[in-house]
Amino acid sequence: MNHDDTKDTTEKGSTLISNRDSQSGNNRGQHRMDRSMSRRSSFHVCLAISIAAQASVAQGAEPNAPQRLRSGPPVIESSWDDLLAGIETKADWLKHKEVLRQRYLDLIRDEHKPERPPLDLEVHEAVIVDGVYERRLISYNVEQGERAHAYLGIPVDLEAPAPAVVALHGTFPEGKRQAAGLVDNPDKAYLDHLCRRGYVVIAPEHFVSGHRIPPEGPYETARFYEKHPEWTSVGKFTFEHSIAIDVLESLDEVDAAQIGAMGHSLGGHGTLFLAAYDERVKAAAGNCSATFFRHNDTVEAWARDHWYIYFKHIRPGLLEGELPPIDFHEIMALVAPRAYLDVSGLNDGDPLTQRQRLLMLMKVMDAYELEEIPQNFAFYVHGQGHSVPHETRELIYGWFDKHLKPPETTATKLVTPENETPPE
Repeated sequence: MNHDDTKDTTEKGSTLISNRDSQSGNNRGQHRMDRSMSRRSSFHVCLAISIAAQASVAQGAEPNAPQRLRSGPPVIESSWDDLLAGIETKADWLKHKEVLRQRYLDLIRDEHKPERPPLDLEVHEAVIVDGVYERRLISYNVEQGERAHAYLGIPVDLEAPAPAVVALHGTFPEGKRQAAGLVDNPDKAYLDHLCRRGYVVIAPEHFVSGHRIPPEGPYETARFYEKHPEWTSVGKFTFEHSIAIDVLESLDEVDAAQIGAMGHSLGGHGTLFLAAYDERVKAAAGNCSATFFRHNDTVEAWARDHWYIYFKHIRPGLLEGELPPIDFHEIMALVAPRAYLDVSGLNDGDPLTQRQRLLMLMKVMDAYELEEIPQNFAFYVHGQGHSVPHETRELIYGWFDKHLKPPETTATKLVTPENETPPE
């Protein structure tokens, strides 16, 4: 019995009951007949329901499963939609990008940076690693009277200028040594990994680490703010990482048109800030980068009153609940149309905040769509927390192969008879 049969039986039973109620109750025979027919009608309804339920179970469905109706995809709305609010065309977006870029420069207080000094590049030591690449410890000027140190890796068998990568370390006291694979976690030995893949790599020290650890300890920024009270730590490290690109461009071994940037944690958001700041970065990949300003219960960590202070000037506003006029989706969108890959752990920090990141990234993709180059934006979300596991490293390095090396590097091909030989 189908659903239509059930409906017919129910309607017949209802009619009979109605007719019964309209007749005289003194006719006992008629009354008994009506009661009997009513019971038969109820039996038919129950039988129909039972048969339908058995059919559903036979087809693999739960008997009490909710009914689900076919529908088209709903529009996804989120608080990140303000990125393109009022934007209708590519021209509108490009004009708005200029506004966002100025907001970004205001956030890092770029107007307070010092003059860019001559590099005066020095090599302090050099070794050949496994016969594959030469690793040099170098230093260069970043301010008057202040030099940064970095490790520089150059493959030994280069036949032409090679693509290059700025590899940024996380919050580790000897970060450049970590990036070179000399200490700590080999998962974070980006210089070693990339040099073996044919890249020239510079791994600069963060300005409060390595050779420049302050007397108060690594990542203490008090002395920096005494020297530059109007600047920001983010402005400082972004400026220095831009100078690291100057170093790469000064080398004959580097193809200056093919420069990338990558990093994890502090190096991850350093990568984002650098790519948004310096258009010489053709491809970038940030791993486990920072949480944004909105939807962040610990947003004041961006402007602590001690230790590592990113943006000292925004602290009063944050304590009053006021956020800066630019957020990370807008900074990330400044990288477009150049290539950007965001890698993050869904379980790296507050789960609700990290889920907001997915909505944010989908809106950034809309900006790349407007610039007509969606293939230059991607994101990968994993469940391995604050880490750089094998698959994410392979994804990042493959991203660089795709965007910084010649197309034939990543091209695939069919197997042809010329490639085949009979077994011996």
